Amino acid sequence: MNLLTAENITKAFGDRFLFQNASFYLNEGEKVGILGINGTGKSTLLKMLAGMVEPDQGSVARANHIVLQYLPQHPIFEDHDSVLHSVVKPYLTEENKWEIESLAKKMMTRLGISDFEQPTGQLSGGQKKRLALVMVLLAPSDILILDEPTNHLDNDMADWLEDTLKEYKGAIIMVTHDRYFLDSVSNRIVEIDHGSIYSYQENYSGFLTLKAQREEMNQAGERKRQSILRKEIEWMQRGARARSTKQKAHIQRYEQLRDAKGIDTAQKIEISSVSARMGKMTLELENLGFAYGERVLFSHYNYIFLKNDRIGFIGSNGCGKTTLMKILAGRIKPTEGTVSVGPTIKIGYYSQEFESDKEAGIAYMNPRSRVIDYIRETAEYIKTEDGSISASQMLERFLFPPQEQYNLIEKLSGGEKRRLNLLRVLMEAPNILILDEPTNDLDVETLTILEDYLDDFQGIVIMVSHDRYFLDRTVNRIFAFEDGTIRQYEGNYTDYAAHKRAVQAETEQNKDDKTDTEQQKAPSAKKTWGGEKKLKFSYQEQKDYETIESDIQTLEEQLEEIEMEITKAAHDFVKLNRLTEEQQQKETLLEEKMQRWMYLEELNNKINEQK
Repeated sequence: MNLLTAENITKAFGDRFLFQNASFYLNEGEKVGILGINGTGKSTLLKMLAGMVEPDQGSVARANHIVLQYLPQHPIFEDHDSVLHSVVKPYLTEENKWEIESLAKKMMTRLGISDFEQPTGQLSGGQKKRLALVMVLLAPSDILILDEPTNHLDNDMADWLEDTLKEYKGAIIMVTHDRYFLDSVSNRIVEIDHGSIYSYQENYSGFLTLKAQREEMNQAGERKRQSILRKEIEWMQRGARARSTKQKAHIQRYEQLRDAKGIDTAQKIEISSVSARMGKMTLELENLGFAYGERVLFSHYNYIFLKNDRIGFIGSNGCGKTTLMKILAGRIKPTEGTVSVGPTIKIGYYSQEFESDKEAGIAYMNPRSRVIDYIRETAEYIKTEDGSISASQMLERFLFPPQEQYNLIEKLSGGEKRRLNLLRVLMEAPNILILDEPTNDLDVETLTILEDYLDDFQGIVIMVSHDRYFLDRTVNRIFAFEDGTIRQYEGNYTDYAAHKRAVQAETEQNKDDKTDTEQQKAPSAKKTWGGEKKLKFSYQEQKDYETIESDIQTLEEQLEEIEMEITKAAHDFVKLNRLTEEQQQKETLLEEKMQRWMYLEELNNKINEQK
């Protein structure tokens, strides 16, 4: 059964067309994920489907008597209403008061909202988003329209929402950047591209395959058109005369081929890795802690960031992740411990919110400024692997074509502003990049290219994210905020989750098997530096410690052999170039191994001191 249809819709803002004669449909039971680059009209499409915005042309029809719930990207509440009253008042009757309030409290608690009488005016933007999510899930509906439902949800909350929507019986239309979420929940992907809407009867993984096939077919058709056109041009250049009907028809075919519009190739964000040189001393944390009054967020956190570290911080909302990022970026001071910053370190900080602090060097994103002026405030030109590139060229690589670079910032969508802010941070050429929730409001394509950029980034990447896919793709070490302690786990998010499941299974097994009281009190989870339990090597650390001295010796021997070969190849410039590159790679690897050995040796000494 068809629930909703948009036919031949056109929508423009000024001279900018978002949609031109595009169509969309929704059938019963479908769970549709909407994809597209920021600024292509994803949120506008949701508003049109929800009846909040009218198309300039075309129509949107909904089936009779359907109930539709809409989650906006930035929800608004009455400031004086209590949290509980704001959620239940659209559905509240004398008959269902107890039931609806009980369900609302249960869902709010699950999403980290526990003060039900707190005025909504005191909530943060993220808390309001979670409150609005409770509001749309609270009552039965035929269609859920959700704009970025996973924003401001920690990993446990995202898992809960994923399970809830998978079991949901109605139809769903959602915009989200969370690719694991899309893969798990959606059964159809709709892509907005150059004002058109393409539908794929697949989840996200299937969509990637089908999109590649569509683009390949389009490119094959364009190659064929160009081939025919070249032959027609040769025919015209031979001086053919239009004296016959046949020749006139031939000329008309040539003109049609010549004037036909080629395929629109989706723009790609191309960014070369840009960073400042990094010395031996990076960023060192010693007994770091932070507290608001009597509330301790974390304490006794020790870590030395290694060159090319890829670190992900995870934890529940409000545990202190953003506070730690601000401490590392030098925005705020810790309440205990020290942060030592190397003399060559240059930190780039991409924050959750748009900040402004001239003394701290944070640029204010003035809505009345032009796009290009905002970037030029950082640099007119920047050196990249491709040479010197102007601010305008970098903007083009970030999907801001020349005709849009002189637009005011206030005309940009939320996602476009985030993309512009990210470009500004990268143009500062940092060698330590701190990313606080970088996946919020960025489209999937931008995230994919950012991930590729981070692969080649010659520096340290430190990030807070709830996006499981992004963490799996980019980090090799996880620090988890757990009960006021920051614990270290080797690997990406999937490795961390597998470790936690194994620990939980072991704990449950111990409860069944052990009857001795002291055994029941034994710790089931490993704790790292700063915890109350004994220090202990992780599995990977133990494995590295057993082999690292041998690895270092092997690298030193290989470097000696390379040096001897370089001496012999003094006049063979091809071989000399190859040997020099190999020597640089081995020296870099040796330096990393040495730093790893120092860390493991220090940890081993601390473990022995406990014995």
